Order: sequence, then structure tokens, then C-alpha cells
Amino acid sequence: MTTIEASYTTQLQAGLGMIPETLDLLRLWEPGMIPARLAEKVIEEGLFSRTTARRARNLAVEMFAPRYLGSKGEAASHLKFLQNHRFPHEALVQLCFLYTAKAQRIFADFVVEVYWAKYSGGAAVITRKDAEGFVLRSLDTGKMTVRWSESTVRRVSGYLLGCCADFGLVAEGGRSERTIQRFSIRAEVALYLAHELHFAGLSDTAITQHPDWLLFGFIPGEVLNRLKSLSHDGHFLIQSSGELVQISWKYRNMFELLHALTQR
Repeated sequence: MTTIEASYTTQLQAGLGMIPETLDLLRLWEPGMIPARLAEKVIEEGLFSRTTARRARNLAVEMFAPRYLGSKGEAASHLKFLQNHRFPHEALVQLCFLYTAKAQRIFADFVVEVYWAKYSGGAAVITRKDAEGFVLRSLDTGKMTVRWSESTVRRVSGYLLGCCADFGLVAEGGRSERTIQRFSIRAEVALYLAHELHFAGLSDTAITQHPDWLLFGFIPGEVLNRLKSLSHDGHFLIQSSGELVQISWKYRNMFELLHALTQR
């Protein structure tokens, strides 16, 4: 079984979007801090005073760490810097959405295959049945290591809708259906994503075709147009001819970009 086929888990139950908790954990986390030490510090300082020690550990180890502490905590370092420099809250939440989707493949695919399909088709709501149908199709195509029970299918379907609500893709409330809301990538987030892909070593053309953009409803041609509009702010220069894209990058690393974004 391939990694993709085995990638769907129930780990969203550890915290859904958990935006306030994520921001609290970012304040507590320091570069180099491993997940186990972060969990200990959460308990020592009573960060989540109304939760049990086990729940606090789950938030730190099962929710926060997979999303933000990979690659030696690069994502956490970037978000902590932005948090400390008055980066717009809405943009910070969109970055949390990006990293949550990257860590939870089932959520990413649900957003692309169900939310954006419904949105582009003019649907007004996403229903619990839509979510359950997605999970059942995923079971049939081997996306899980073992076949889930009916109760697990129902629970995970609720997690998917709840996570969409946390990040503003759908409205709060409603157990059987959620109203679809407009979800548009912010300029700061588009710049962040483009530079993150660049510093990861992708070619300029590959950046415009990367699947992370699908999370925000883009297709390759739309990504290029969006980046051209952003180039007017002087963060980079971009040229294209056919499928070939060439970008002249201004910043030497992500922290130069982060400084620029927080000076706007």
C-alpha cells in the first residue's frame, strides 16, 4: 500500500482547527523545544487549566506537533515571529489552515474534492451526507490502513465539517448541514506560500503548479495571475511565456520575507 493510500487517519479528533489553542502554544513554544517538552511545559504552566493533563498532552503532541514542528519547527518559528509582530489575525489563521491541511491529508482532500467542488458548482451548503460519502469513497479506494466502523465514519465526517467551520470555509452550527462561506486567500498568505515553495527548492514553474494552491481554490493559470498581481508590490518580479515562468526573487530567506510582511 502506498503512503498516500494509507495516509488518512482520525487524528483530527485531537483538535480540529483549535485556533486559540494553537496561538497559545505558539507563545509557549521556543525554538528547539521537542513535543514532549512542550507538553510538559503546558502542564507545568497550566496553559489549558480546564483540561486534563492527558488532554493537554494530546493538544501539544497530537495536534500541534504534526502541524507545526516538522522540519525542526520551521513552521512554528515562522508563525511565532508573525504572531509577535502584529501580523493580521485573519492571515495567521489562513496559515494555520494551510499547515493543518498539509499535516492531515484527509482534511486537505476533503477541502479540494468536496468544499471547492461544491463552491464552484454554486451549492449553498455542505451536508453531513456529503462528508460521509467522501469518507466512504476513501475507504473503498484504500486511503485507510484498516476499514473504519460506521461510528468512526460518522465521527470523522463531523470532524471534517467542524474543521472547515473553524477555518471559516463553512458557517458554524447545524449538525446535518453547513452553509458554504466565501474563502479567499489573503495577499500575505499567497506571498508566504510562494516563498515557502521557492525556498524549498521548487522551480518557478513548479511553484505555480504546486497542489498546495488547490487548498485555496486555485488552478495553475489562476496562481500565475495572482502572483503577477502581487508582484506590483515589489516583493518579486515575474515573467511568463506559455508554461514557462521566471521569477526574480528579492528575499534571500523566509525571515527576510516575514520582516517585509510585518512592515506593510
